[in-house]
Order: sequence, then structure tokens, then C-alpha cells
Amino acid sequence: MPKTIYVLNGPNLNLLGLREPEVYGHATLADVEKLCVETAASFGLSVDCRQSNHEGDLIDFIHDARANGAVGIVINPGGYTHTSVALHDAVAAVQLPTIEVHISNIHARESFRHQSFIAKAAFASLCGFGIDGYRLAISGLAAKLGFSATA
Repeated sequence: MPKTIYVLNGPNLNLLGLREPEVYGHATLADVEKLCVETAASFGLSVDCRQSNHEGDLIDFIHDARANGAVGIVINPGGYTHTSVALHDAVAAVQLPTIEVHISNIHARESFRHQSFIAKAAFASLCGFGIDGYRLAISGLAAKLGFSATA
């Protein structure tokens, strides 16, 4: 059974492709999940993709990752990035290698988006690469864990 990476998406990411396409592009959440499945498979890994608009659900997903033996987490916390100490605490508590990812460059946007509580608990953060950031995050996580791409 392949090792699993949890890919977690926060509020409003279910609206990808519809919400502010000039900022987030035209790809949908289904496109993101397909990209994640394909990228993980190239390293012999699987993904468990989950999305919620609710902070508590995201915390439960983070806890589930540890309880279910996941090898790491890729998380786009959406707007909770800038507000949620609770998500920071959950990422720190489970002690799984975690990469924060954002489709847009949060540092080139409104000043309130420049602060990330999650980044302080993650080992890496990626932003501004569009949905390709998920591919980069999974590849980086796989490298950190010692997995090589298969042919």
C-alpha cells in the first residue's frame, strides 16, 4: 500500500475556476486534485484530498493525517492562513512534514495577506505558482521524505 500525503484545501477553494479567475486562474479543485494524484503517483505515493470551508474540519483533517499514518501534508488554508492560530497549533502538534501552498502570491496582494500563521509550523511555503504550486509542493515533500520519481 503506498504511503499517503494529505492535500488539504481551505475555505472557498471549492470555487476554484469560478472565483476571481484573474487571481486564481480557471483551473478547478478537481483539476488540482488530479494534478496531485498524478504527481504523487510519480513518486509511488498516494494522496488523500480534502476540502472544507470550516476551520474545525481542517483541524480534524490534520489530526486524521497523523492518526492514519500519512507521511506528510500539503495545505492551502485559504483565508485561514492569516487568522488561524488553531491551524498553526494543529500542524505543529501532529509533527508531520507540512508544506503550505497558495495559488496566488500572497505577498504581492493586500497587506493583511502577508501574515501566515501556518508558515511558522510548516517546513516550507510556496506561493504564486498557480496550481502548479501543488505539484512543486508534493515533489518537494517527496524529496524531503527520500522518495524518488519512478520512470
